[in-house]
Amino acid sequence: MSKIACRSFIFPYSTPSRASLQPIASKPAFIPLPRSYASTSGSASSRRQVTIANDDGRVQWGELSRREKAARTTQQSVNFLVIIAGMAATGAVGYVLYREVFAPESVTNHFSRAITRIKSSPACTSLLGPSNQLEFHGEPSWSRWARNRTIASKHEVDKTGLEHLNIRFYVTGPLNKGTVRIHLVKRKEEKEYRYRYLALEVPEHQTVYLEKEEGPVARKEGGKMFGVRWW
Repeated sequence: MSKIACRSFIFPYSTPSRASLQPIASKPAFIPLPRSYASTSGSASSRRQVTIANDDGRVQWGELSRREKAARTTQQSVNFLVIIAGMAATGAVGYVLYREVFAPESVTNHFSRAITRIKSSPACTSLLGPSNQLEFHGEPSWSRWARNRTIASKHEVDKTGLEHLNIRFYVTGPLNKGTVRIHLVKRKEEKEYRYRYLALEVPEHQTVYLEKEEGPVARKEGGKMFGVRWW
């Protein structure tokens, strides 16, 4: 009798782990809660009272009390007046700066033109010295810098409506010192001044006229003009 060998097969069997047997916990559903809003009176009582000094505009107009509204209105009115005053001051400074410096008929421009005329005049350089060694400046001042000295000028209108502009400054050269006097006139309908005279006065020397208008109105006698000594 033949023997039949039987081979047994063992199939692996894994038991479930504890972690896999634990029930899956579900996330709790988020239920939004209703928000609570403070009333207008509550917000007004919890915040700082708005005044002219501390108002920064964060609090809405509808949340302000009558007194706070008055404070904000006053603050805005003051700010508006300050802005208007600043604009007016800036405009005034700009007008004066233009009239005195940048305008074609300004004192500064007439001063520069006179310097050019004097430097190019042989009669002036013969009294003062070479043109490249001349120094021009305004009225004497404590400042050591000649350019900081004010140029003396006088503007007036006579009875006939004629505008007069008088300018005076000084020149120093290696030979002598002198005073430059300018007299300009302009009528209302005219846009530019015209010379009555442009003169260089050097002590102990005859006055040098670079411009001189002849006539009874431009008459100058004994250092006087219109019967009055100018400066």
